[in-house]
Amino acid sequence: MEKQQHWHAVSVIADGNACQEAQMLSEVRFLSGDAPRLPLNQCANPAQCRCRYRHHADRRAGPRRAVENFRPPRAWRGEDHRVQRGRRSTD
Repeated sequence: MEKQQHWHAVSVIADGNACQEAQMLSEVRFLSGDAPRLPLNQCANPAQCRCRYRHHADRRAGPRRAVENFRPPRAWRGEDHRVQRGRRSTD
C-alpha cells in the first residue's frame, strides 16, 4: 500500500468547452480533500462535462526561493547580533 502524501493537491483541467466556473478554477490548486467535486455544481452542462483533475505532489506551484529560481540570495542588510555581547549582564 502506497503512503498518502501529506500535501497532495489537484487542479481542475477545463477543456475548451468548459463552463466559466471551471475555467476560473483551472489555475487554482486545492488540497485533495478540499477540491470541488466534478462536475461542478454550477456547471452549465453536467451531462457532457469533460473536466478532470491534474494531480500535484504539493499544493504550492513553482519555485518559491531565490536559489530555486537560479538567483543568488539577497545580501543581509540588518544588524548582525551574533557579534555583540549576550542578553545577560554577565556576558
